[in-house]
Amino acid sequence: MAGSLAEDGALADPAWRAAVERVPRHRFVPGFYLPADERDGLGLTVWEPVTSELDYGRWLAATYTDTTLITQFDGDEPDWKQPSTRHGGAPTSSSTLPSLVVRMWADADVREGQRVLEIGTGTGYSTALACERLGSAAVTSIEVDPHRLAQAADAPLRLGYTPTLAVADGLHGYWPKAKFDRIVAACSFRAVPPALLAQTRPGGKILLTLSGWLYGYARVLLTVSPDRTAEGQFLDGTVSFMSARTRRPCSATPTTGPPEPATTAASRGTRRPGSPLPPKRRSTCGSSPQSAVPDAQMTTVGEVVHLVDVVTGSAATLTPDDIGGWAVREGGPLKLWERIEHVLGAYDAAGRPGPESFTLHVYDSGQHLRHPQMPGLPLPRP
Repeated sequence: MAGSLAEDGALADPAWRAAVERVPRHRFVPGFYLPADERDGLGLTVWEPVTSELDYGRWLAATYTDTTLITQFDGDEPDWKQPSTRHGGAPTSSSTLPSLVVRMWADADVREGQRVLEIGTGTGYSTALACERLGSAAVTSIEVDPHRLAQAADAPLRLGYTPTLAVADGLHGYWPKAKFDRIVAACSFRAVPPALLAQTRPGGKILLTLSGWLYGYARVLLTVSPDRTAEGQFLDGTVSFMSARTRRPCSATPTTGPPEPATTAASRGTRRPGSPLPPKRRSTCGSSPQSAVPDAQMTTVGEVVHLVDVVTGSAATLTPDDIGGWAVREGGPLKLWERIEHVLGAYDAAGRPGPESFTLHVYDSGQHLRHPQMPGLPLPRP
């Protein structure tokens, strides 16, 4: 696996390659789920359990492939002695693909002599890689799920790694071991948690993924100032992580039809051709409508797209018309779709710049995206 990652350019640093060669990934994944070739009768993904006892060859081959291995759904810790097939469900823990693990550590400029905080222990594999590179005393890893952490703690200890492990919410970091030179999050946030700024040394760096309920994802590397503000650029490439559990979407999404404010509003056509929203998980932060409506949640019922602002109750529905366009209805104090069109229009006018041309500024009163050719884009406060 290390050789393959090196050939693909994912292990340019000899020190990280040595860590990948020395840490046995199979010790961290006694079992995981892989998707079946076909969905079930309800259209749900069928997740097949894979363990060494069920199919040793499949288990070992997948473990040493550069892929993410789902180890938990909906917060339920499986019994890998008697695992069962799952139909659908939301993944809540995994062993992230090794190339991305190393990429995160490398992009955060993690090196010897630094003290690091990892948010999201998961299986413990990435934690062990950091211990191998930096030494166990320099590594702190926190996990919000106590059952997951209990499972993850076993493998590193058996291999001789002794990092600080704790059950803690990543939104609050981990004060007992602060301050840190680097903080790296293996989950996504809707906003940069203030506690992480306070727990980072001046000049230290925070690498995390910002995501929204509209599925826009972007990685940002922030440098923290002595006054606990931070600034940094978004990184290129498409990356997505599971949302921090305490920041997962609420239940305001409509399931049977549009909310009342949107049903009584006048209808108009969209000003943009084609799909009403950019593809899910698009990494270019300027093209994500999340920055325009930071508190909006989205769902699709049939062919109708519903947007609901969970703070103000504002809503918008987009319905396909007979000529290949979309009809929009908006209601409530915020014109959700109008705001989205404004941001996407500015993004198009700027030439659809890449994520690396945007800067994120974080301070007490909030956080904003900035681009030399676009107005400031408000993002949600923590």
